[in-house]
Amino acid sequence: MFIQSISAIGKSRGLRRFAAGAGIALSLATFGAARAADDTIKVGILHSLSGTMAISETTLKDAVLMMIDEQNKKGGLLGKKLEAVVVDPASNWPLFAEKARELITKDKVAVVFGCWTSVSRKSVLPVFKELDSILFYPVQYEGEESERNVFYTGAAPNQQAIPAVDYLMKEEKVKRWVLEGTDYVYPRTTNKILEAYLKSKGVAPEDITVNYTPFGFSDWQTEVSKIKAFGSAGKKTAVVSTINGDANVPFYKELGNQGIKATDIPVVAFSVGEEELAGIDTKPLIGHLAAWNYFESIKTPANAKFIEQWHAFTKNPKRVTNDPMEAHYIGFNMWVKAVEKAGTTNSDKVIDALPGIKQANLTGGVSTMLPNHHITKPVFIGEIQGDGQFNVVSPDDPTKATLVPGDAWSNYLEGSKDLEADWVTLKCGNYNTKEKKCLGGS
Repeated sequence: MFIQSISAIGKSRGLRRFAAGAGIALSLATFGAARAADDTIKVGILHSLSGTMAISETTLKDAVLMMIDEQNKKGGLLGKKLEAVVVDPASNWPLFAEKARELITKDKVAVVFGCWTSVSRKSVLPVFKELDSILFYPVQYEGEESERNVFYTGAAPNQQAIPAVDYLMKEEKVKRWVLEGTDYVYPRTTNKILEAYLKSKGVAPEDITVNYTPFGFSDWQTEVSKIKAFGSAGKKTAVVSTINGDANVPFYKELGNQGIKATDIPVVAFSVGEEELAGIDTKPLIGHLAAWNYFESIKTPANAKFIEQWHAFTKNPKRVTNDPMEAHYIGFNMWVKAVEKAGTTNSDKVIDALPGIKQANLTGGVSTMLPNHHITKPVFIGEIQGDGQFNVVSPDDPTKATLVPGDAWSNYLEGSKDLEADWVTLKCGNYNTKEKKCLGGS
């Protein structure tokens, strides 16, 4: 019994020593993994790589990867390498929220660059607010929003839609308006603003028609016939297009099929750039328009360097650049500068550091992050060329374009014109200037 007890005690002590050793080993392994994780700063990329929006978003994923690679060649950030974490929300709007949560909680990213459609952005907003993370959103949108955790580097309506309408009124003498869009929040809200703006300019309600089609819509024959009929009333007619994604390809093809030329009924698009035109025959579309804040064809040393870098990174000299790529370029560099200024990737400190940060854009100006989390941007109107590029028709010298501050809230909507967004002084995304109170986040 005594011998058995000694034996049992020995075994017990051995097990304890083993357990302690295993615990130390496990702790060391965990510490080593933590050290490895601490050696990089993770950057989330939340863009659709499949589904109806892949035609537009895949390029943005590649653009962010290129900028991460370039920053790492400069030595990284805060002495650490940047590490990309790429997910595919697959043009599935609820999946955007799920993937955003995964990036923030599981992958521990410091920032996310992502989304294209407004419905995808709206899907992820609650996640970024709840988890207090940062989203850089690079695409033109409908405005009517300013969130503390979001930085909007694409155009607000006053930086794209309204200048495009002004151009058509002045230069093309347009009197009748077809507002043609994909059926979701961005086209509907943008067209609501445009309707109010057109009426404020004296356009009669009967000279405005609005139509929406689903994502991925392809049977355009009837809809284009309606546009043609609306334009046959003896008044100069134009189409303002907020069609998004791969539905643009059959839309433009049908315009060509029905012989609608830019000289007859010009189309100005807000979601068609070089990337979308790369997949279609542009010959029948020569002269139709797009309104953006960047075109690949604008000649500056910075743009030439960016294009050269893009071709080298993708190993494809035929890959085009476009507006949302430049928006990510501006946003990425602003984030890097804000992290350096704050000395940390802590979300609250980076959010506070971002307003006032400046970054040279690729077309000659310097953009500034405003207190409303939008940026200053130039506005360009471009004509589609036969090679899929754009000839800038406004302004005369695009390299000297005036930079327009982005408005979070429209001056032409009754419920918005009294609202102001200011996250620096007012600490509010929708401050009512008449009631002198904050109405919430956005």
